[in-house]
Amino acid sequence: MAEPVIETQDIAKDYWLGAHVVHALRGVSVTIEAGELVAVMGPSGSGKSTLMSILGCLDTPTAGRYLLEGHDVSRLDDDALARIRNAKIGFVFQQFNLMPRMSALANVELPLVYSDRPAAEQRRAALAKLEAVGLGDRANHRPAQLSGGQQQRVAIARALVNEPILFLADEPTGNLDTRTSVEIMAILQALNRSGITIMLVTHEQDIARYARRILHFRDGELVEDEPVPAPIDARAVLAGGARTLKQP
Repeated sequence: MAEPVIETQDIAKDYWLGAHVVHALRGVSVTIEAGELVAVMGPSGSGKSTLMSILGCLDTPTAGRYLLEGHDVSRLDDDALARIRNAKIGFVFQQFNLMPRMSALANVELPLVYSDRPAAEQRRAALAKLEAVGLGDRANHRPAQLSGGQQQRVAIARALVNEPILFLADEPTGNLDTRTSVEIMAILQALNRSGITIMLVTHEQDIARYARRILHFRDGELVEDEPVPAPIDARAVLAGGARTLKQP
């Protein structure tokens, strides 16, 4: 059998604020198989963003083990973690984090800067990802010339340009209106159907129901691992019109 994409074994994360210790994660064990679409929920301070930072190799646990495709990455140095992030993990954030003076195409090309692929191949790969999210005709537009939903699509294309095995999204619909949020979820569901493993943080229950599984966090602990028997199909919601959008 193939190794799980993600396996955490009793991971903990502590932060020191002067003489005080904040226990951001308290012995979290979770397994995410290849091809899953998982939502992570919890109140502010519950540990969900800390978990995503560790899963994305932006941080390391204080204790416990994190295995990515069966390889223990818990104690790797910053350079090794950076190589893994660039090769295996795609990120999307609530704030888009696009370079304002660059075109959409140039923004998508950014993760390829340090690759050994020829420039023409880099451009073709970036354009293909823009076309995959429906923005091939906006390649030369700067972020200020794009709507919020279009900027998030550019961010998704950028996260995909290195063909990651794991896609992490932190509140990807947080700054978007209802219809645009569903459009973004339709893209994520399409990516998931293509085989990409996706984890997303959200505070919106309606958005979480587009996933196949919901992890609930509280006070640094995983308190519930909830399967979603019938995830909402974003394509059906979009096809259903305004009334369906209000009550997915």
